[in-house]
Amino acid sequence: MPRRTQTTAIIPLEGVQRRIFLIRGQRVIIDADLAFLYGVPTKRLNEQVKRNSPRFPADFVFRLTRVEKGKVVANCDHLSGLRFSPQLPLAFTEYGAIMAANVLNSERAIRASVLVVRAFVKLRELLSNHRKLAGKLEELERRLQNHDEQILALFDAIRELMEEPEDPPKPRIGFQTELGGGA
Repeated sequence: MPRRTQTTAIIPLEGVQRRIFLIRGQRVIIDADLAFLYGVPTKRLNEQVKRNSPRFPADFVFRLTRVEKGKVVANCDHLSGLRFSPQLPLAFTEYGAIMAANVLNSERAIRASVLVVRAFVKLRELLSNHRKLAGKLEELERRLQNHDEQILALFDAIRELMEEPEDPPKPRIGFQTELGGGA
C-alpha cells in the first residue's frame, strides 16, 4: 500500500461534516472548503464550474448573497479569509460536490468526493433520527397530559374520601311529639 503524503491525505469524515452548512434550507459546502478537500485552488474549482456550467444547475450550486457570506464568515474562523474577497462564494449541494469532483477529474477529488457524500448522508441520517425522536417525545408528552388529568382526578377523589364526613344532625334529646316539638 502506498504511503500517503501530505498532499494526498484526506480529512476525516467529522472534518468534512463541520464544513457543511444549512443555507436556504439546503445543506451545502462552500467553494473554498470544497476546493481544499479536493486539493485544488478555489480559483481552479470555480473556473471548472464556469467552463462546465450546464452540469451545474441551480439545485447543484448557487452563489451566496453578501448577507449569507457575512454570516458564514462570522460563524467559521477557517473562512475568515473570505471576508475581504470581492467575490461572493459558491455553495455546492451534495450533487454539486459530486459533479465538481467529476469535472476536476483528479484522483484526490474522486476520493474526497466519496467522503463528502458520506458526510452529507450522515447528516441526513442524523436529521432523520432527530425528527423521529422529536415525534416520539411529542407522543409521550400527549400521553402524559392525558395521564396528568386522570391522576389529578384520582387525587381529588382521594381527598374527598379523606375528608371527614359531616355528622348528620343529631336528634334532640327528650320526648318528641308527632308535631316535631319536644316536651
